Amino acid sequence: MQSARVAQSSPLAGWLPLAVLPLSTVALRNSLPAWQFMWILAFSIYAGLKWITWWKARTRIPHTAWRSAAYLLASPGMDADSFLDATHRVPRPARRDWFWAFFETILGAIFIWIITPALPEAMLLSKGWAGMLGLILLLHFGSFQILSRIYQRLGVNVEPLMAAPLRSRSLSEFWGKRWNLGFRQLSYELIFRPTSRSLGAGLAGFLVFVASGLIHDLVISLPARAGYGLPTSYFLIQGLGVTVERSSVGKQLGLRRGARGWLFMAAVTGGPVFWLFHPTFVERVILPFMQAIHAL
Repeated sequence: MQSARVAQSSPLAGWLPLAVLPLSTVALRNSLPAWQFMWILAFSIYAGLKWITWWKARTRIPHTAWRSAAYLLASPGMDADSFLDATHRVPRPARRDWFWAFFETILGAIFIWIITPALPEAMLLSKGWAGMLGLILLLHFGSFQILSRIYQRLGVNVEPLMAAPLRSRSLSEFWGKRWNLGFRQLSYELIFRPTSRSLGAGLAGFLVFVASGLIHDLVISLPARAGYGLPTSYFLIQGLGVTVERSSVGKQLGLRRGARGWLFMAAVTGGPVFWLFHPTFVERVILPFMQAIHAL
């Protein structure tokens, strides 16, 4: 009985899904269309990481069973502590929050099923990019935000994944406070906090960008069977950009505030974006997916 309790509380059980699920998916690589392989691989990595966050919080925070089930099965975020903890008083979402959530969902659908097929056939890469923009709006900015507002209405302490990233006045603000806050929370817990004391905040933060690049390479380049290293290079540029922004030169140039900070953020995130979503990925993965959902 005692050995069973030890096994149940073993850290290995928390990390096991992250090892098993992606590897099992990779074994199916040659038997699946590239776009199916991408989605299944992305979900397997996401599910493994999400399990880790829940495993760490499950005994530390008293909670009801429905919160665990909702967090694991129907919540895009990665902050298990806040989601499971029922002691937080959560304000109800305002009407404007609901408006923007539904507006961005509808806008994403318009990009996917109206704008993308309307583009000329000769502009295949543009079609792919329009479809990707629509997916990001439909999911990350739209439907995931609706889900977050529903949880807030039920008293669950959960924030949308995106927090108006175009309002960022610095590259650090973009990646640290506004873009994909689920990964930000996850990387803080698993990478930054364990390494910052020994390596320092700067190097620990750079390791977060390295990890993000490797994950994106897995999900983007592996299904495309090309472009290896380009997504990682994109995030290395982001890490270097943050380093420059926080340096004495960056402070003198005012890269962390105002119009200069916004322009620097836009240039660093947008300039090399074709390395992140490289053309081969668009051609071999995104365009076939657009066809599968009748957007082409």
